[in-house]
Amino acid sequence: MRKRIGAIVDIDSLDELDALLAAGATRMAGWRIQDVDLRGRTDALLTLDPRGAVLLGCDITETTHRHLTTGGALIFPDLPELPFDTYRARLYTPDELYAEIDTEPYSRTPDALIYAWSRQRDRDATRRMAQALHDHAVDAALEEQLAGARTVGVMGGHAVNRGDDDYRRAARLGYRLARTDLGVMTGGGPGAMEATNLGASLSSYDDATLDDAIEMLAAAPTFRPSVTRWARVAFAVRARWPEHGHSLGIPTWFYGHEPPNAFATGIAKYFQNSVREDTLLRHCDAGIVFLPGAAGTVQEIFQDACENYYADRATVAPMVLVGSGYWTDQVPVWPLLRRLGDGRPMARCLHLVDDLDEAVEIIRP
Repeated sequence: MRKRIGAIVDIDSLDELDALLAAGATRMAGWRIQDVDLRGRTDALLTLDPRGAVLLGCDITETTHRHLTTGGALIFPDLPELPFDTYRARLYTPDELYAEIDTEPYSRTPDALIYAWSRQRDRDATRRMAQALHDHAVDAALEEQLAGARTVGVMGGHAVNRGDDDYRRAARLGYRLARTDLGVMTGGGPGAMEATNLGASLSSYDDATLDDAIEMLAAAPTFRPSVTRWARVAFAVRARWPEHGHSLGIPTWFYGHEPPNAFATGIAKYFQNSVREDTLLRHCDAGIVFLPGAAGTVQEIFQDACENYYADRATVAPMVLVGSGYWTDQVPVWPLLRRLGDGRPMARCLHLVDDLDEAVEIIRP
């Protein structure tokens, strides 16, 4: 059972509800029941004092609805005609976002249909509320997933093609990090992000398997022009090596033209990119490794740098930039980072390396 500060209790399954009932609960004060079908628990719910309860997107009978609302509970109903669950209680999975990709084109998958919905430019308040409620629910699911875990982030460009040297390096990095005691998190998209999640996914296999998987993926090196083919090759790799090491991806429908990769086992996908970026960086408490990338990666570097700049000595986290030539000459963020860090606790967390083993050693607990 997930408990929060004070008397708040989050419930997102019948098993959790039944445990409370079996323990002799008589009051629902502080209960937050989310996305649970309660129609089979009408008799039990009618025996409870509903004051102070909140229900979000639950299925209930008319009798239960009357009892709860007249007794002081707050009920958020399902919003109509949405291609997603506003109050979902768990992270997405690749199989969910790419449902039926083996027989249908990508444009028919839930991920593509949600993106198409998000691109409709009307200003209906219900639509904006649905997105905000969805992102709040995903955020809560991610918090539950990460409870008690230390996580390292890997950021890098989406434009890296499967089979390229940079792709192989990112995959090796994910593979090695997943073999530490840390969780691995990426932005959840293609390119270096996919490579990192791939490496983490295959971390229980030997090095040769990772090489074989990359060669297999290289048959569809990029999601352009066909996301369908790109995704099907990824699912073929998942099927060939079905023991999937855990990692997280945090993509966004704001960049919905970049599809999520299929190798993150848990996917926290947001509508609001600002929420997604803050969430992605905030949860990387073991530090972040920055691989070569463009504007998005640079944004993440300086957003992370801002947090470290104002952090106290106990809470600064490592920032490891991989590729001294790239970050010094091509995209010269390193000199500015060093200048910002002068005389501050963040100075000790800044690292510029070329060797992946060195990056892993800096991050390793």
